[in-house]
Amino acid sequence: MGALPAPRAANGGGPCPGGGSGSGGGLGPCRAAATMPECPELHLAGRFINGACGALVFAGGVERSAVGRGPEVPFRSEAYGISATARGKELRLTLSALDPAAGPPAQDLVFRFGMSGSFRLCPAAELPRHAHLRFLTRESPPRALCFVDPRRFGSWRLGDAWQPERGPCVVSEYQAFRENVLKNLEDRAFDKPICEVLLNQKYFNGIGNYLRAEILYRLKIPPFEKARTVLEALKEQEQERRKKDPSLTLSKKVKLRQENPDLLELCHSVPMEVIMAEKQLLDPEHPDNYSNFKNWLQCYLVPGMSSLRDRSGRTIWFQGEPGPMAPKGQRPRKAPRKKSPELKAEPEAPSPKVTPRAPKQRRRAAAKPPKEEKEEQEEKEVKEEQEEQAGRPRKGRARGRRTVSAAPASPEVPPRVRRSRRASARRGTGAAPAV
Repeated sequence: MGALPAPRAANGGGPCPGGGSGSGGGLGPCRAAATMPECPELHLAGRFINGACGALVFAGGVERSAVGRGPEVPFRSEAYGISATARGKELRLTLSALDPAAGPPAQDLVFRFGMSGSFRLCPAAELPRHAHLRFLTRESPPRALCFVDPRRFGSWRLGDAWQPERGPCVVSEYQAFRENVLKNLEDRAFDKPICEVLLNQKYFNGIGNYLRAEILYRLKIPPFEKARTVLEALKEQEQERRKKDPSLTLSKKVKLRQENPDLLELCHSVPMEVIMAEKQLLDPEHPDNYSNFKNWLQCYLVPGMSSLRDRSGRTIWFQGEPGPMAPKGQRPRKAPRKKSPELKAEPEAPSPKVTPRAPKQRRRAAAKPPKEEKEEQEEKEVKEEQEEQAGRPRKGRARGRRTVSAAPASPEVPPRVRRSRRASARRGTGAAPAV
């Protein structure tokens, strides 16, 4: 088993540290440019360590970098071996002296890979960058099994205990995992959307961001559907299945589940697809391994799929409606589709510029000549003056206003003359003509 492919790292650095080279090999989440290590990557890392290091003899102490996120390892032996066991998103290394009587007691280390952790076997003289923990072989020239973590979110701790808050592994402890979920559906954790619950390692130990997207997509489950609603239906289906035909053999049950898998079964079978297809998806000897992994993905980062951020800030990819518990204030974003090469179209003639429509009053005013508008205004003023002289309130005035007593009668002035007089006064041309 060799290393994963070496695309550009997510942080812009060189090839991913798990990538193989002529000097050695390794296994790490080099797909970290697109994904973080989840249970398939941890299980394959354990498989690589057992295969590549099973026949090697290590010697001396364990070297630690100054910035590694883990304690010093108090183990030293002139000849010891290394074995690995994976469970969910954790991996345990066991350092055992070849001569238990003369050597120190076995030392266990439990690793979390974080966002970019990986293991690599390489010449000790050519250590990769960010090799935070190193185990040296006794051969000459020596090689080093390194825990490489460019982003330093990974860590290790002494002892053989798994994290107590993590549930059974979805891959290696499937039946216990299934029972742990179905018997605890009353937990408040299942009040959340199913996409968020799938990242809860207390119940779904090993499932991460790309796996949850693939699982929900295959079952056409909206990511923001309430988790209890989805999982209680599985519990009822399982009870009905047992009542209908309790005499089904194990092989028939397996066949039925393969034909109609539910969500919990896909939590096991989808990671197993990656693990079983390691030669096509992970082996560096295969020239198209990284593209094969991208082709295997049906939803995660796939062009045309939608995405939203959940309440923890993680992006979930999906197709269709997000579900009733989708976060408010967000609009789903779609991954851009690849543009197919097309012939350039001839440039179109510029369309005429359309001016916005003016308001009705403005259009009507513009339609009338200035002279007619002026005469209308003068007639309006004459009408208002006549109403005031008659003691009637002007239109729109308050009714409680004091009325003006009528002025003594005066010789009637023709309206045309009054209009002419006011116009002359406004223009400042002198006195009005005598009557």
